[in-house]
Amino acid sequence: MSKITHLSPEWQSWILENLGRGCTPQSLVEVMVGKSFDPMFANAIVFHFVSASGQGQGATAVTLPGAESGQQRAIKSGYAYETPRIPMQGSVIKTADRDVKVVMRVEKPVVLVFDNLLSPEECDEMVRLSEKKLKRSAIVDPTTGRDEIIDDRTSFGTFFHVRESEFVAMLDERLSQLMQWPVEKGEGIQILNYQVGGEYKPHYDYFPPQDQGSHVHLKNGGQRVSTLIMYLNDVEDGGETIFPELGLSVTPRKGSAVYFEYCNSTSQVDPLTLHGGAPVRKGEKWIATKWMREQNFS
Repeated sequence: MSKITHLSPEWQSWILENLGRGCTPQSLVEVMVGKSFDPMFANAIVFHFVSASGQGQGATAVTLPGAESGQQRAIKSGYAYETPRIPMQGSVIKTADRDVKVVMRVEKPVVLVFDNLLSPEECDEMVRLSEKKLKRSAIVDPTTGRDEIIDDRTSFGTFFHVRESEFVAMLDERLSQLMQWPVEKGEGIQILNYQVGGEYKPHYDYFPPQDQGSHVHLKNGGQRVSTLIMYLNDVEDGGETIFPELGLSVTPRKGSAVYFEYCNSTSQVDPLTLHGGAPVRKGEKWIATKWMREQNFS
């Protein structure tokens, strides 16, 4: 049975009414998914109404009781927003070899959700190439800068070197065009696998400048500026990418991705991009992550 990917006037009124009553966006998404809406569509449309920016064609601003607008959040964070690297208009972004569909945009912080970024065959090939190389994932220790294994991150991962093969080079070029950032400034694609119960508690992808350990990583390529998380399979239940400061949850869907940026031209970083990987409740989750740096990375 096909999932619903359109919104009737009745459902629009229902969303607005319940947001106005103070219901959480995620609770509305769960109801819609239970009524056969496509999960990604439900996430996108609910957050579309939550967004207070009012920008873009057909955008609707909704102010929730006690909720902060995008502008209020930006002021509170102290981050100076500049022109986003990825265009904030249009429904499709064209790369040399693929038309990528834009499902949702948030302006402050800059977050975009894409569909049709990867073909099913490309997703399967990345999984196949990674399965036998997986090791327990680590984080950067904020004091020493060394990789450490912690309970808050329960995935297994590996990575590809930039342009290590014809297949990887093709992906690196596509992602560079999509993210509007040179291949040479990108880290190698990282592959992560989460089993049932696997999660990554909310964190930042940038290296906090106040942490002594960050300086070790900033020496090679400078600060991270943006992230692209690509979903390589459909997760049976759970595994959403969550943004606690926004009340946003992105459901994993094979071939889709979520993008966010968090470092401006003065190396200031955006704390509103706090994000995490919710626990996998059933099945497993495979993702590929691409990080971009300020300068060339080796």
